Amino acid sequence: MLDRRCFFPCLLLATACGGGPEHAPTGGDELTQERIGPVREYIQRTWTTLRRSHEDLIEAAPDPKVERAEGEPWIVYVSRKEDLDGVREKLAPALSRTESGFLELQPLPERGEVQVQGLLYLPYPYVVPGGRFNEMYGWDSYFIQVGLLLDGELEMARHMADNFLYEIEHYGTILNANRTYYLTRSQPPFLTQMLLGVYEQTEDRAWLRNAWPAVESYYRFWTSEPHLTPETGLSRYWDVGEGPAPEVIADEKDAQGRTHYDRVREFYRGNEVTDYDVGRFYDRDKDELTPLFYKGDRSMRESGFDPSNRFGPFNVGIVFYNPVCLNSLLYVMETEAAEIQEILGDEEAAEVWKGRARERREAVNAYLWDEAAGLYLDYDFESGSRRRYEYATTFYPLWVGLASPQQAARVRENLSLLEAPGGLLTSTRQTGNQWDAPFGWAPLQMIAVEGLRRYGYGEDADRLARKFLGTVTKEFEEHGVIVEKYDVVRRESDVSAGIQYGYDSNEVGFGWTNAAYLALLEGLE
Repeated sequence: MLDRRCFFPCLLLATACGGGPEHAPTGGDELTQERIGPVREYIQRTWTTLRRSHEDLIEAAPDPKVERAEGEPWIVYVSRKEDLDGVREKLAPALSRTESGFLELQPLPERGEVQVQGLLYLPYPYVVPGGRFNEMYGWDSYFIQVGLLLDGELEMARHMADNFLYEIEHYGTILNANRTYYLTRSQPPFLTQMLLGVYEQTEDRAWLRNAWPAVESYYRFWTSEPHLTPETGLSRYWDVGEGPAPEVIADEKDAQGRTHYDRVREFYRGNEVTDYDVGRFYDRDKDELTPLFYKGDRSMRESGFDPSNRFGPFNVGIVFYNPVCLNSLLYVMETEAAEIQEILGDEEAAEVWKGRARERREAVNAYLWDEAAGLYLDYDFESGSRRRYEYATTFYPLWVGLASPQQAARVRENLSLLEAPGGLLTSTRQTGNQWDAPFGWAPLQMIAVEGLRRYGYGEDADRLARKFLGTVTKEFEEHGVIVEKYDVVRRESDVSAGIQYGYDSNEVGFGWTNAAYLALLEGLE
């Protein structure tokens, strides 16, 4: 089980010494309580700012990512499994406080029949990431919950988990986020971590028992076709929807008004692609993206890594890969499902889950471990080969305890490939995508640091943590906010100029950066 210790504010005096001359810090990394205090205060305030509930539905329903005609209401959709009249009564105070016609409550149509995009009803309050992300997200919410628990916000942390249990029952799975255009996909699975994070503080066995059917349902989602690849017994990302993602067409536009898909077509027209058979994704004669491109694009968004070149340009080759990240998370889901069954007193069921975890560990090490490289790499099950694309997800198997001590040592030896002055690089490649170099993302810092610490590499973990904490603190002092992503080479948060694909804004808030800041602080001795 992952370590979920509580955070105790303390005085941290640290110098972020680098892994070599090329990684030397640029100064300003002494993390005194005087510097940390204002950041901690900002984070505590922000949990309230980012909170969404029935009382403030007028803030929750609007979506910065879609266009809305003047006078058109924001729609809140309610699952057909739910009591619409009961929900209407529950929301009546909030609905009565809005402008006439601003909000409209409707039953959710069948998938594919939604004409106007809208918010999906959830019964409990939740915390959003911030900025353009004004809804409850899949993997963001795990990291946000970690931060809430570290800050003593147990009730809200439990609400986050309860909303995911509700999504599984009423919408079929944990969604990318609770908007209608996300109904066709999930995001990286962290459910059991969230359940146990709450249980460790409440010891509420009845709550855990009631959650168990959702755990089984969500596990089947990831381990049945089309997510399961029978060739390997491992899983992949796969969005069941077709065609362009609605939110991309509406929102991911550059200064010239070109969408992400317009820029992709321009790239294909002018560049030779050797990472995959580009003809499968782009019809050059028609200058059109193919249905398989959109399937890959949607599935890439289920992974959360949108976009990078990890699975070839724009990640659209992802549908042919067993990723390190996903299968590591399914391994920890299996081990934690066994732990839950032990808590509930069913040793026989626990042994079944332990067997599943052993089988996955063997498969991950057979297909995803590259002995020559000393890295965990994503596996192309079509070609039967690993893709040599050095990526921060190589630390996931350390984080979940899947790697052997020898494998962890090899990964640690390669830390210098990804370590930068301001933290951990997402990859070794600079491609113009936000999930590649020179950018660093808070959850990957947290996973790498905790993974290294788990295998006894405390000095490396501390150094990496201090680098990222120093970057976030420095930028907070300069701008007064915490943001979504950072250039960890320059140690700056003004990243827009370096991002060509996806969205180039740097959102303020920001949920998982706040949480990682607390977790990295807590891990320092």
